[in-house]
Amino acid sequence: MMEKNAKIYVAGHRGMVGSAIVRELRRQGYDNIVTRTHAELNLCRQDAVEAFFAEEKPEYVFLAAAKVGGIVANCSALADFMYENMVLEMNVIHAAWQNGCKKLEFLGSSCIYPREAPQPMKESCLLTSALEQTNEAYALAKISGLKYCEYLNRQYGTDYISLMPTNLYGPNDNYHPTNSHVLPALIRRFHEAKVAGSPTVTCWGDGTPLREFLYVDDLANLCVFLMNNYSGNETVNAGTGKEVTIKELTEIVAQVVGYKGEILWDTTKPNGTPRKLLDVSKAAALGWRYKTELEDGIRLAYEDFLNNPMRAER
Repeated sequence: MMEKNAKIYVAGHRGMVGSAIVRELRRQGYDNIVTRTHAELNLCRQDAVEAFFAEEKPEYVFLAAAKVGGIVANCSALADFMYENMVLEMNVIHAAWQNGCKKLEFLGSSCIYPREAPQPMKESCLLTSALEQTNEAYALAKISGLKYCEYLNRQYGTDYISLMPTNLYGPNDNYHPTNSHVLPALIRRFHEAKVAGSPTVTCWGDGTPLREFLYVDDLANLCVFLMNNYSGNETVNAGTGKEVTIKELTEIVAQVVGYKGEILWDTTKPNGTPRKLLDVSKAAALGWRYKTELEDGIRLAYEDFLNNPMRAER
């Protein structure tokens, strides 16, 4: 268990996941939290990361920093996604080990699992077949991070764990029109269509892919729970165990936003992976379950979008 006064470093504290982890830590009474902005500490600079860890000596690390994006961003910046994610995570994990960090938690993504993995996807299906091509570069970087944690455990006896979340959404999300993930992109698209009085909204693909979504504050609760209650080389899936089609998702978002027009589909655009449902029985067996249902979470996310208009410019 983390002591309430333990020094905890949250990497990526300004992002959606990192900021949620900081909120959850404070909610649970942890107040010795160390953070650095990108301007203060570039995690892709090995010398800077090593100097930071040597000075601060955090006892626990939540590694939530990452370069992230949707299909368009992943397909157009393959090299950037692989390089930046692999370098920053290796720098942080290695410096944590060099400086005697008691425990580190690495956050990955469900895209690490094969495109054609049996559904729902168990943690053990990792590296059993080919990845989805549209996010292969990002997935390979994340696989490298979780494997490095495993190898440090096996070689040096560290206590480094990894967590693989499903699709996330919630406060402090990225609502960029081309670089965001599907749910925040839909929130922005339907909101702008409502404001403009547009009679139609066109979405990518045919609406058939199945996706699972987890509210980010629920993920943060699991992050702290696992840091206090789990040790092991195998990753832990983070999700709800429930899925919806992209078509159903668009209808829910349109209803929450209040858009009344027609939804069209551009089938010349990619669908992505046909199905991505996580097997969450491992987290459940440890005693954890999500709290926020999808429609409730989307309402909270839309409130965040409306109350923070600058986020729509990112």
